[in-house]
Amino acid sequence: MKPRVIASTVAILLAVSIPAVAQKVTVDYDKAASFSTYKTYTWKEGTPAKNPLMQQRITDAIEKELAAKGFMKVNAEQNPDLVVIYHAAVDIETQINTVSMGGYSGFYGPYGGYGGGGSSTTYVDKIPVGTLRVDIGDPKNKKLLWQGKATDNLSDKPEKVEKTINKCAEKMFKNFPPDLKKK
Repeated sequence: MKPRVIASTVAILLAVSIPAVAQKVTVDYDKAASFSTYKTYTWKEGTPAKNPLMQQRITDAIEKELAAKGFMKVNAEQNPDLVVIYHAAVDIETQINTVSMGGYSGFYGPYGGYGGGGSSTTYVDKIPVGTLRVDIGDPKNKKLLWQGKATDNLSDKPEKVEKTINKCAEKMFKNFPPDLKKK
């Protein structure tokens, strides 16, 4: 097999196997905050998902993670320690892939030459990418304490999106509340 054909085959396999966006989760928080003093939370509306079923899946995933960390949901009238707000967005990423089935190089001499041609095809994919940002603040001091952000490709299958939401929430809250013990 010609080296150029091998290189083209490898390039095709790489282009097909690489996803547009891998799940990315980042977290930031107020290093001076004493998270051990917070025990309760309530919700405040942010930018909800457009689909009410997805809204519920997002709040369920966040509430599950907070409950696992010992936080209790209360009504706003009960003076909660924390306020939780989420923002959801979906963007469309355009991915352009060109697959080249290159020809071969031939002979080029003083009287002309010959060589093989090739063909290439360009594919344009529209990939939905979801972003979920969770803000947690202290309502008494009106201060943002913690922020998590997750970005991932979205499937058109609701059960896969739900799995993605749960995985993102789990990663976001893995080290929540932050361990602030001084060494």
